Amino acid sequence: MIINTRLFNEVMVDDEKNLNFPGGIIGFPDLQNFVLIHDEEKSDGAIRWMQSVEEPNFAMPVIDPLIVCPDYNPQVEEDLLKRLGEFTENDLLVLVTITVPHDLTKMTVNLKAPFVINTATRKACQIIVEDYEVKFPIYELLQQKKEGE
Repeated sequence: MIINTRLFNEVMVDDEKNLNFPGGIIGFPDLQNFVLIHDEEKSDGAIRWMQSVEEPNFAMPVIDPLIVCPDYNPQVEEDLLKRLGEFTENDLLVLVTITVPHDLTKMTVNLKAPFVINTATRKACQIIVEDYEVKFPIYELLQQKKEGE
């Protein structure tokens, strides 16, 4: 399928790459279909964009939380994950949103509301977890990782 996006113009995406959020995402219940896009020109591959299929202007930068918080291990009630279908640990993909303000040194991720994706069924949901911050600072962590390469 071809989707229109604000950031990437027209993008060809394999239909099988569609992620379905049956209940939408927090604050946007009507947006239920997304694809993950890698900005190969501007990214090292760690940061991806979760692009809405329904709304071309809606895309969020996302990252694997383990890249910025290696001990990230939220406790999730199994009932919340049942709607994703059967999965193994290898089928589970967790992503968190990145907030990028004008002052890049204030960049944060939202560890409190991760996206949980069953890569086998392509079903996903966004959940709220305890004991994690909404604004976890990551700028210095990313700089250190970049310098270490």
